Amino acid sequence: MRQLWIVYLVALPSFAWAAELEYPVTKRVDHTDDYHGVTVGDPYRWLEDDVRESDDVAKWVESQNKVTFAYLEALPERQAIEDRLTTLWDYEKYSAPFKRGGRYYFFKNDGLQNQSVLYEQKTLDDDPRVLIDPNEWSDDGTVALGGAAFSDDGKYLAYGIAEAGSDWYVWRVMEIESRNILEEEIHWVKYSGAEWAADSSGFYYGRFDEPEDGEEFQSLTFNQKVYFHKIGTPQSDDTLIYERPDEPEWGFGVDATEDGRYLVLTVWVGTDDRYRVMYKGLADPNAEMIDLIDTFEFDYTLIGSEGSTFFFITSNNAPKKRLIAIDVENPEPANWHELIPEQEEPLRGVSLVGNSFIAQYLKDAKTEIVVHDMEGKRLRDVDFPGIGSAGGFGGKREDTETFYSFSSFATPPSTYRYDVTTGESTLLRRAAVECDPDDYIVTQVFYTSKDGTRVPMFISHKKGVELNGKNPTLLYGYGGFNIPMTPGFSISRLAWMERGGVYAVANLRGGGEYGEEWHKAGTKLQKQNVFDDFIAAAEFLIATKYCSSESLAIQGGSNGGLLVGAAMTQRPDLFAACLPAVGVMDMLRFHQFTAGRFWVDDYGSADDPEEFKAILEYSPYHNIKPDVAYPATLVTTADTDDRVVPGHSFKFAAMLQCQHNGDAPVLIRIETRAGHGAGKPTAKLIEEAADQIAFAWVHTAESKQ
Repeated sequence: MRQLWIVYLVALPSFAWAAELEYPVTKRVDHTDDYHGVTVGDPYRWLEDDVRESDDVAKWVESQNKVTFAYLEALPERQAIEDRLTTLWDYEKYSAPFKRGGRYYFFKNDGLQNQSVLYEQKTLDDDPRVLIDPNEWSDDGTVALGGAAFSDDGKYLAYGIAEAGSDWYVWRVMEIESRNILEEEIHWVKYSGAEWAADSSGFYYGRFDEPEDGEEFQSLTFNQKVYFHKIGTPQSDDTLIYERPDEPEWGFGVDATEDGRYLVLTVWVGTDDRYRVMYKGLADPNAEMIDLIDTFEFDYTLIGSEGSTFFFITSNNAPKKRLIAIDVENPEPANWHELIPEQEEPLRGVSLVGNSFIAQYLKDAKTEIVVHDMEGKRLRDVDFPGIGSAGGFGGKREDTETFYSFSSFATPPSTYRYDVTTGESTLLRRAAVECDPDDYIVTQVFYTSKDGTRVPMFISHKKGVELNGKNPTLLYGYGGFNIPMTPGFSISRLAWMERGGVYAVANLRGGGEYGEEWHKAGTKLQKQNVFDDFIAAAEFLIATKYCSSESLAIQGGSNGGLLVGAAMTQRPDLFAACLPAVGVMDMLRFHQFTAGRFWVDDYGSADDPEEFKAILEYSPYHNIKPDVAYPATLVTTADTDDRVVPGHSFKFAAMLQCQHNGDAPVLIRIETRAGHGAGKPTAKLIEEAADQIAFAWVHTAESKQ
């Protein structure tokens, strides 16, 4: 067990810098649990308590932050990095426009505004008018816009308000023309948007029962119910549309078809794309819900409808997914009609715009867009300027235009108007970032993982970087929940590369880069594949002379925080610095808090004997060993994270400080009035990024000397 006092020395270009660290003493308790006959200790169980409810945890947070921020503020490059980040960040940021109710809308951030502002235009050439400015909602920018739903006639906007990064939203309603905010407030909404009725009389939404006092940010959420809220009435008068008290784990996605004929509920129980589907006709207010898909076996994602025919993306007989049509008046599978067959590349999404199906595919983690007619015939591809990611392409069926954005690691975002009829893309705006994409190189490589699997990775850096094994290198990964890591622009990554650093993103198994088989190969009993892929990516970067273990930092958030925690506990020799953010670190208890029960689809559960054995072998909190020299580590989390509760990071950091026996600092940075990441104000984003970059840089740049 390490001593509390350490002296840490880092060689920098022209000086030596030293700092003394005294970690707070974290009390250990004699707590054990029995898992299928195996006794597992949990000496920091008390750190799971909500910081808002426990004085002991609040004092621990304060003492840890005091040490961490003193260390970070003393880093010799820290202020210069924040200054440069602030300069780079200060450019106008535009979302792709979207059209609702005869008007155009887009989000814009002037540069350093804490929250982006929602603007309205009647035509694309009109001067935009502010519709909602969340910066007016709080002095510190920690109250954010959490969702927006426009009525089809353009009269109303329902919008969600999220405070301090919480997943709980309060929904309000605005009369768009007058900007009048109506009196009603809709509370206890989580994992749900708002879906307007065709006549704009109100909207459908999903909500949970009000939690017990003090349990809002930690307790599991069960028994979601679907309601209809009529405009001008209190929430207490809302009409219950559907509930299943016999199935407390069911959650509901709510859609109304564009023609107003049907209400469709997509039923989910976890994070896998496996859904039941039910619907009801809206012409009869007493109509019952009818099961269309009555098993949780495949993906059925509603795209649109034509009369009684619903269009779905499905994984049924198609692991990489296809588009089918189901007539609810003849719903037997024998009558289903395939519109777009399964392709070699995974289908990630489809929109129905301009009587065309606009399909989004991934080709080795790069975006490909293909336009089809209503019968599924391939009409054309959408061309993009190089390796990158495109997003958008939304709209209504009668629209003849749609909008999208495109960016890459070194290419700032650009927004485009796409004419669905002609296939012509017109540039609307290009971000004016202080960056010349021609100064950088983005390449894609393929490396071999431990079991022989071929894994792609993007590598970006300034031109002229020498492959001498000494470049400060930041390796990022995620590897979970069928989510692909695609090329995208980031100011913090640009700041890293601008300093001469290499930035790499590994497309690990568990993600969505190659369809469901790729995803499943990194889940449950095969989760170790994800960590093996990440470790192999690090070894590839070292073998090809991009860096050495002394100049390699790794980073990941949420499931990626778990990834970093597992990698650094399995191979502490391989990395110089580790940046696990809002990570799932106690894999034996994750399913006991907030959204954790949904993640069993990917992780499995300690309640299952076989899965428990596999989980225990990699759970970061349980695999920190005594008297090991771990890499320099900066754990980051937030006190109001109700997605991955901060107790995960608290316990991991406490165990790491206790067991670590080396000179590198192991610290935890705990943000206040912030959640899992969504809605975090710009000021906090810049400060956190500066701390992470400065920490990683000072621990990787030594090898350049």
